[in-house]
Amino acid sequence: MAKDSLKHVGTMVGADAVIRGDLVLKGGAIICGQVHGNVYTEGPIRVARDAYIKGDVMASDAFIGGVVEGKLSTFGKVVLRGHSVVKGDIIYRKLVIEEGAQFEGRCDIAPRDDLDKDQTVNTYRSNAPSTGSADDTDSFDEV
Repeated sequence: MAKDSLKHVGTMVGADAVIRGDLVLKGGAIICGQVHGNVYTEGPIRVARDAYIKGDVMASDAFIGGVVEGKLSTFGKVVLRGHSVVKGDIIYRKLVIEEGAQFEGRCDIAPRDDLDKDQTVNTYRSNAPSTGSADDTDSFDEV
């Protein structure tokens, strides 16, 4: 992964991590472990080869190398790497599926007005259950 590709990453989930619950993030994310819950980020998301997400994913762009079971919505590009598995619908503006990738679901091109990033993420933030100050997503700074 090039140094520039880490520029907008604010959160990394390590290979040994198992998260149960939703993630609402301001910057981009790299997922190497497991997430059992929805992931909402204003930036790009990268799902590593051995990573697993069971839940919906919403991001500006998505680069999938592992397994995602849930709806995948982006405001830009979705790339399914050759060893990825996606079980769920994909909404995208640009789609790249490498040879060997497995995809089970529908794919739809998102019209420009269909996905309003700021409105959707902010709506989720305001409705997300509060678990204390550690869950304050406004405190994240982009890297």
